[in-house]
Amino acid sequence: MASKAECKHFTAPDEVRTFGHGKVELVNIGGGTVGRLILEPGWRWSVDVKPIAGTEWCTAPHFQYLVSGRVHVAMADGTEFELGPGDVSNLPANHDAWVVGNEPAVLVDWFGAINYAKP
Repeated sequence: MASKAECKHFTAPDEVRTFGHGKVELVNIGGGTVGRLILEPGWRWSVDVKPIAGTEWCTAPHFQYLVSGRVHVAMADGTEFELGPGDVSNLPANHDAWVVGNEPAVLVDWFGAINYAKP
């Protein structure tokens, strides 16, 4: 548990990582890191982040909330599903994902963002 009260805002993130068609903003708080991913139409992990990560699949697990937009997820085991606004997802390692439609996808990630788009 936190030893002191803290409040931070994504308008002043501690770190920002940009990549093709998107960015992740990171806020360090309470001994952890929360990320906000803003993924533009046309974003796909295997095109925009894979060259940075250097892995075949996204190996960062995610525990995230989709604020807006739509994201399609394809797991290495063949499982596929689509996330929409209000969905909470727990994604283990080894997945690909892409934005569906013409609206940016905005996700809040409580687990996995700390290593996102990092070599």
